[in-house]
Amino acid sequence: MSHRTLDPSDWAEFRSLAHRMVDDMLAHLESLPEQPAWQPMPGEVRDSFDTDLPRQGIGEAAAYDAFARRVMPYTNGNRHPRFWGWVQGNGTPLGMMADMLAAGINAHVGGFDQAPVLVELEVIRWLAQAMGFPTDASGVMVSGGTMANTIGLAVARHAAAVADGWELREEGLQGGRPRLVFYGSAETHNWARKAAELLGLGTRSYRRVPVDREYRIDVVALDRMIAEDRAAGLRPFCVIGTAGTVNTGAVDDLDALADLARRESLWFHVDGAFGALVALSSSLRHLLKGMERADSLGFDLHKWGGLPFECACALVRDPAMHAAAFASTASYLAPTERGVMRGGHLFANRGLELTRNFKALKVWMSFLANGTDAIGAVVEQNVRDVQRLAAAIDAHPELERLAPTPLNIVCFRYAAADASDAELDALNREVLLRIQERGIAIPSGTELDGRYAIRVANVNHRSRPEDFETLVQAVVEVGREVRRKVLVLRPAD
Repeated sequence: MSHRTLDPSDWAEFRSLAHRMVDDMLAHLESLPEQPAWQPMPGEVRDSFDTDLPRQGIGEAAAYDAFARRVMPYTNGNRHPRFWGWVQGNGTPLGMMADMLAAGINAHVGGFDQAPVLVELEVIRWLAQAMGFPTDASGVMVSGGTMANTIGLAVARHAAAVADGWELREEGLQGGRPRLVFYGSAETHNWARKAAELLGLGTRSYRRVPVDREYRIDVVALDRMIAEDRAAGLRPFCVIGTAGTVNTGAVDDLDALADLARRESLWFHVDGAFGALVALSSSLRHLLKGMERADSLGFDLHKWGGLPFECACALVRDPAMHAAAFASTASYLAPTERGVMRGGHLFANRGLELTRNFKALKVWMSFLANGTDAIGAVVEQNVRDVQRLAAAIDAHPELERLAPTPLNIVCFRYAAADASDAELDALNREVLLRIQERGIAIPSGTELDGRYAIRVANVNHRSRPEDFETLVQAVVEVGREVRRKVLVLRPAD
């Protein structure tokens, strides 16, 4: 029986195919402005994924052809210049190649004595410096903001147990002690609810604080809620501040939250999923004043950092507390003084994952190649473009802005004067879908104070001013088109 391997049987032939893959992808990225922002998947393509297990292979070239025909054209479009949905970054050609290099060396970055660990440690130091954290702060690269923020909350939970003198990791939350509660605004991302469930706290332990007219956390209401919870026998342990809410881009008063957390002996965590990267802008970083005082911080590099998914970071001010919340050992993971296991599983002791890929490489290469000032300049450009978009919306008689625009998000709607609120909601839902389905642009939708809004969240390094002009024109034209239908179908009074 011949020896089997999964390497190519003909390296020269595979090298030619690999070059074709790179050339095709670069050509695709270069031509993005001429492509539709999104296109629906034909039924025959959708049906082509309903097949049996392929026990016999078709070869590398045929497999790539299947990707090129059936996968690449039918994504959500987030690499396109007119993609502003949710808060999703675009990726970069260098980041794509860094991911290829990372996959090529296939490093396991749970630990070990290897250069990839040093790259991640250096990236964490750079990020701590950028965010105003001590350069000896602890950190770990993770998949996204949800995981980064959950790690911060987990360390906060452990710190509360340490302060109260009980062994959380051994006893769990079963000991009949006062319920641990934590606080975030009504605009805090849904990660907080999921984390409460995952960490055994329960959603009743997640206290949602009202917001002010600017959609920022009401610090006075927060102070009152903490006092009421203490009086009721509960155990407050953490306050979450948000640097860039997902709905409107609002930034909580982080300095005031830091003061309150210190006064109340609470852990202060900042969710900076996309907004923390504002710290790279010399003209905008003042908006984040107080973030540098946080006990922990979670943020993405695949949003305003422009890098390919997945790439996020959790920073923790106190390295000992970070390790105490997660570190564990086993005989088969024991560190050695020399050899491959020198240093042990460093990053596996800073989070949930033992097996970790080399996420830090694309950050390292991007920062080295471009410099962080260039990323900060893109942040400033995105904010300027959205401020101009907000001004164009305000100036147009058929458009209505539904929330303040403090940063890079604008929420608005097509506003027909002769339509009811319910009709406007239905109308704008349809406007959004038609703009997406026609491949014009990809904003997303949300609800603010019971009103449906078209939402533009601009973390797009490929967008140009004319792209936003195209969006305004499309919303007005499609709004008029749909408005005629809404009014024709309106029941008689």
